[in-house]
Amino acid sequence: MTTNAILLAQANTDPGFKVPGNEDKATSPAAPSGDGTLSTTPPAGETASGMEVAPVAGAPATDTSTRDIAIGGAVFVVLLVVFFFARNAFANHLVRRRVAPSSADTAGWLLFFGLAFLSAAVVLGFVNSTKFLNVAITGTLLVFGIAAIAGALFTGRR
Repeated sequence: MTTNAILLAQANTDPGFKVPGNEDKATSPAAPSGDGTLSTTPPAGETASGMEVAPVAGAPATDTSTRDIAIGGAVFVVLLVVFFFARNAFANHLVRRRVAPSSADTAGWLLFFGLAFLSAAVVLGFVNSTKFLNVAITGTLLVFGIAAIAGALFTGRR
């Protein structure tokens, strides 16, 4: 079987590729038939092995597996817990700096949501970059995340 594949590779039937030193004219590529169409039958002595290009029936159209989504979701939940503690620390820091408690609480929540939007964009980018890294999804998350963090900084001022 391997010698047949090697012989087929060296048969020099591709008009765009020439094997150096193999100038045999007898193995020149077959010309199209007289009516301008190509023959659908393989040459004599060669067996055609089809190559499937369509996905298997029932296969998902995307390459994101359930495992990838579960890992991304778990990472996102862990980040939300960390951001919640960072929100509390930021609000307490602002209260110690003599910012009104209501403004400090609002700034803390804006920081939490800003970090959540930014981390959602990053996690979605790692889960399936071809599907989620576009302006409609990632761009929106980044704009809202940056706006929320900027709002937290402006609200947290005295």
